[in-house]
Formats: sequence, structure tokens, C-alpha cells
Amino acid sequence: MIQSTAAKKPQHDRTAVDSGSDRLSSVKPFMTPSKVRLFDNDATRGVLIQALVLAAFLFGAWYLFSNAANNLDRLGMHFGFDFLQVTAGFNISWSVIPYDSSMTYWRVFAVGVLNTLVLSALVIFVGTILGTFVGILRLSNNPLISQFARWYVEIVRNVPLLIQVIFWFTVVFSTLPPPRKSYSIADVFFLNNRGLYIPTIELSISFWWVFALVIALGAGLWAIIRQSSRSVHNTGKRPATFYILVLIWCVIFALSALLLAQWGTWSIPELKGFNFRDGAFLPASLGAAFVAMTVYRSAAIAETVRAGMQSIDRGQSEAAFTIGFSRFQSLRLILIPQAVRAIIPPMTNSWLAATKDSSLAVAIGFPELVSVFMQTSINQTGRALEIISMVMGFYIVISLVISYLLNKYNDLVQYKVR
Repeated sequence: MIQSTAAKKPQHDRTAVDSGSDRLSSVKPFMTPSKVRLFDNDATRGVLIQALVLAAFLFGAWYLFSNAANNLDRLGMHFGFDFLQVTAGFNISWSVIPYDSSMTYWRVFAVGVLNTLVLSALVIFVGTILGTFVGILRLSNNPLISQFARWYVEIVRNVPLLIQVIFWFTVVFSTLPPPRKSYSIADVFFLNNRGLYIPTIELSISFWWVFALVIALGAGLWAIIRQSSRSVHNTGKRPATFYILVLIWCVIFALSALLLAQWGTWSIPELKGFNFRDGAFLPASLGAAFVAMTVYRSAAIAETVRAGMQSIDRGQSEAAFTIGFSRFQSLRLILIPQAVRAIIPPMTNSWLAATKDSSLAVAIGFPELVSVFMQTSINQTGRALEIISMVMGFYIVISLVISYLLNKYNDLVQYKVR
């Protein structure tokens, strides 16, 4: 009897445990494990927060737009861009593309955009070169040169850009002689208080053919240099085919120039009456805005270059001098390729600022986007909301394009961690 009782007791315990586990399994938890993981996931929570912020932003934008539309309706006006097809009826002093008063506001917008892009591109290109040169001079071992570069930076960047624009226009360009007493170079280039007159070529073929030819020649030269650079990097020697390809490229370039000369005629500026005719004209306001913005932006870029160069360990330059590199070789082959990784991110801000600073040229009458579209067009049409939104959209798009391109280049030059 004792053995049988002892043998049945474990069976009774197992039954109790099984029944208890069945009761526990029959109770459903408040939240399933999948739901717990859903809200504990950082990525999911981040997406949810971003969706809520986006929804709040869209709601705010819709509210502002509807409020503005109601106010316009109350004033007897309506929101729309139909005015862009209306004839503008006013002239623009200077434009990259042909324009006259019989064209529409779409053409006015295009003229303002292209004028702004031309000024910004010139400032970015020349300002980057000048700023890089001044930044390198800041690190010169010659105290006179380094101090001169330092005072250039300190004086220029601490004077407001608008004051510099007005200074260059009123003190420098406006004091140039009148057209009859213009400064001339070989009786081809003429500079006076109205601007710069330069010769042009009038082609009998389409401009797009010339543009395609220039792009093809540029792409060919870039491919030759890139292939040669790869060979130098791999073998340390420049291939003999490089010089043959460069010679072939020069021959093609010369033949292209001869063909263009056959298809075009030179248009030389000539003084007729009180002004010059023929050729191309660059207004004094463009020159003043270009010089002021280039000088101002080069000072900021110079500090960026100086900081990037000083971020490189001094042992790099000392090692270059030890193996016989000259100052120029150490800069070109060792210091600048390493410093560019630290220079590109702040350089992006300088390029963006140069594009947005072009709007200050309105103070001296240069016909950029703000001048011809936000001022004259608003005064004539009264479509302030539409015009301002288009101008804001342009600056946003061009800023995003510049940021994207420089960020892509920055990714290429950064160290790759495997």
C-alpha cells in the first residue's frame, strides 16, 4: 500500500500543474508581444513622429493658404498664376536672353532667374579661387604676406555686404569716364560709367550646335586628363598616349575654331552718338555687384581654407619637405587633397550665401530676380502672394541643388571605412 500511494502522488502533482498551465494559457494578455515590439521599435516610433510633424505642417500650410485665399476673395482678387501669360509692358535694362516689352511675365521671370544665376556663378567661381589663394597666403612664412592676407580678411568680412555693394557702385564704377572718353584696350574693349563693351561673334548656325561642340570638347579633354591621372596614380608615370591624345584634341579644337570663324562674323563695339552700338554690353551695376560680392565672399572662403589647412598635422608638410617636395608640390599633392575633406562642408554654406546675396544687387539697380519680378511685377499686377512664392521657390530649389552636388562631392573625397 505504501508503494502504490507513493507511486500515485507524482501523477496527482502533474495533473495539477497541467491544469494550472491550461488556465494560464487560456488567459489572453492585454498586449500581444508583436504590439509591444511595434511601439518599442525606435525606427517605427521615429516614422510615427515624423508623420505627425508632417501632418501638422501640412495642416498649418493649408490653414495659411485658405486664410490668404479668403482675404483675397474679400478684396475682390483671386489666387492664380494666369497673370504669367499677360504682356509685361516694361523694359529691362540688361538680360542674358532676348527680351522686349511685348513679352509676358513668364519671360520676365526667366530673365530674372538667368541674371541671378549668371551673377551667382561668377561670384562663386572667382570668389572660390580668390578665397583659396588668400587662405593659403594666411599660412605663409613671410610675416608681411600673412599679415596682409589677415587684414584683408578682417576688414572685408566685418563690413556689411550691402555697404560694399553701394561703395563699389557709387565710388568706383560711377566715377568712370563717360562713353566718349572710355578706357579702351586695342579699340575692342571699352569701359566707361555705363559698363563694359566687348566684341561678340554673330553665328549663322544655331547656338545649340555651338553649345554641343563646347560640351563635347570639354568632355573629351576631361576624359584624357582623368585617364592620365589614373595611370600616374597606378604606375607613377604619365603614359605616352597622353601627349598624343592632347595633340589630337588641340588639332580638333583648332579646326572647330576655324569652322566657327567661317560661320560667324565679329561684332565690334563702335561709338555712335552718345553710346556704343554692336558687340555685347555688361552694365556697371553687374560689375559693382560682382566685385563687391566676390571680395566679400572670398574673405569667408579664405578663413574656411585656412582652417582646413591647419587641421592637417604639421608632420605632413615636414615630411614632404624632407623628401624634397617644394612648397607648391606639398600643397598640391599632400596638403590640399587632405584639407579638402574639412573644407567642403563649410564651403557649401559660402556657395549658398553667395546665391542668396545676389538679391542685394537690387540696391544698385541690377535687374536680377528680386528687382524685375518682386518689385516691378508686383507693382503692376498686385499678385504679391504668387510672385513671392515663386521667388522663394527658386531660391529653395537652387540651394537644394548646390547642397546636393557638394554633398555628393564631399562623399567622394571622404575616407572610406571598410
